[in-house]
Amino acid sequence: MRCHHQAIDGGVGTVVVTLLVVTMASVVQLAPAVRRPTTAPALYVFGDSILDVGNNNHLPGAGVPRANTPYYGVDFPGGARPTGRWSNGYSVADLIAQAAMGFERSPPAYLSLTPRSSRLVVRGLGGVSYASGGAGILDSTFAGRNIPLSKQVRNFGTTRAQMVASLGSTAANDVLSQSLFLIAIGTNDMAAFAITQQQQSDVAAFYGSLISNYSAAITELYGMGARKFGVINVGQIGCAPLQRAQSPTGACADGMNALAAGFNDALRSLLGRLGSDQQRLQGLAYSLGDLYGLMQATIADPRAAGLSNVDAACCGGGRLGAQSGCQPNSTLCADRRSYLFWDYGHPTQRGAELVATAFYDGPVRFTLPVNLKQLMLS
Repeated sequence: MRCHHQAIDGGVGTVVVTLLVVTMASVVQLAPAVRRPTTAPALYVFGDSILDVGNNNHLPGAGVPRANTPYYGVDFPGGARPTGRWSNGYSVADLIAQAAMGFERSPPAYLSLTPRSSRLVVRGLGGVSYASGGAGILDSTFAGRNIPLSKQVRNFGTTRAQMVASLGSTAANDVLSQSLFLIAIGTNDMAAFAITQQQQSDVAAFYGSLISNYSAAITELYGMGARKFGVINVGQIGCAPLQRAQSPTGACADGMNALAAGFNDALRSLLGRLGSDQQRLQGLAYSLGDLYGLMQATIADPRAAGLSNVDAACCGGGRLGAQSGCQPNSTLCADRRSYLFWDYGHPTQRGAELVATAFYDGPVRFTLPVNLKQLMLS
């Protein structure tokens, strides 16, 4: 399998794109604080830059990817400002938190917690985001410039220990069993593999390592009290502006899409096995959101999703706005509600709204075996 990839990071170093996609016309736009939320005390978020709400702002080092400069956050509700979200406004994490829990936005970044804000967390209210831009399922993925999945799970272990000390083990486990554990990760692993490996013979071993680590993370979280998992697979990453810009015709990179599709098949099989193992993992339930399928549908008919541009970045520079990151001197599109991509590979707030709606209570076609609303009501 030949996969060509160039990795860039919001303008400062080498970190990869995280791709997100949107839905079809049958999905109704999500309006913040309008939907009737399901009953859940907390949301715990794990993953990469599609869910990061500022953890990377607190990591040391010049090579760490950060969305902490304009125009990031130019449309952030309550006042334009960069918050560490890879978006012009709200992220998918924010909008799922609104839809599923009725929260104002995503729970806070783990590394941003103060003694005051930690009080609610240790009582099991609201939750925490452990997600980190550039993170991978493998510890080796862009190592030293992010918080990998395994470390995110360990950070949750620290949170749980604090909850147990505050509430007691029984009460803490009761809270966690009712909470949603949201995971979206894998894109950075695909990019790192494409940079360093080019042979079809390596792909099976690569998938095996990813699935082994993913399984370990879920089972470790289960062992600490998690029961309800909202998992988002890898989108059609070959159709991100960064990938399209490498084609003379602006076409999607088929090799990258094939790499993502193969991983998604393995992830779907893993979740099926874990969900059916009720002897060892009694009470484990999940909802798998199919970003790959959503992207295919949206590219085929962008107008049906209310979009006019699904191939270029709203904020950036060069060809398709993807040859430089979103910076204060970047070109900014006029109608951000009509663009799928905010920068070289992350969604606009509009895109995030559509995605969150689809996975919360959208078409059966894009969630398996249930959507997030059904998961939380189970």
